[in-house]
Amino acid sequence: MNFLAHLFLSGSPAAATYADVLLGNFMADSVPGRQLENYPSAVQAGIRLHRAIDTFTDQHPTVRRSTQRLRTAGYGKYAGVISDMFLDHFLARNFAEFSTETLPDFTRRIYALLATRQSEMPPRVQHFFPHMAQHNWLLSYADTESIGRALSGLSRRASAGSRMETAVVELEQSYEAYEADFRAFFPELQQYAAVLLG
Repeated sequence: MNFLAHLFLSGSPAAATYADVLLGNFMADSVPGRQLENYPSAVQAGIRLHRAIDTFTDQHPTVRRSTQRLRTAGYGKYAGVISDMFLDHFLARNFAEFSTETLPDFTRRIYALLATRQSEMPPRVQHFFPHMAQHNWLLSYADTESIGRALSGLSRRASAGSRMETAVVELEQSYEAYEADFRAFFPELQQYAAVLLG
């Protein structure tokens, strides 16, 4: 669910394979198992990067602290999804600390690039991408109200009783704790992704 972090961690725009890696990283959740072999090697690299980022994130002790806080607050198996959304919020909110590019400029560039590759995306991604770009999800993540709307949207597609629509209240009540977890974790994730990209 953390589109912003994945897209941001796709490497340098100057890299020859950047557009392919970015596409693979963006659509990886909709490419199950070995179906990645249907794509060019550089797109496959983006899919593998996405999966590695997810594994690193899920296993990191600082992220586990966040997810445990969410489980204690009653979000059960959805704690990981909610934590991912919180990470994107803090990245968007503090984007200038991690990039020389402004967040509005970054989002415009990313949407324009992905739009040129839309026909290569799995049908599910082709379906939601125009909505994502039109409503500028990536930029909106900086706002807690928008995070609340996104979580409410996810809750409608989740099992009954997920309570994800209330998770923004948990974010606001424990904001400093979640931000501290983000600040402890994200530089390590950046370094890990950079190593993977070579």
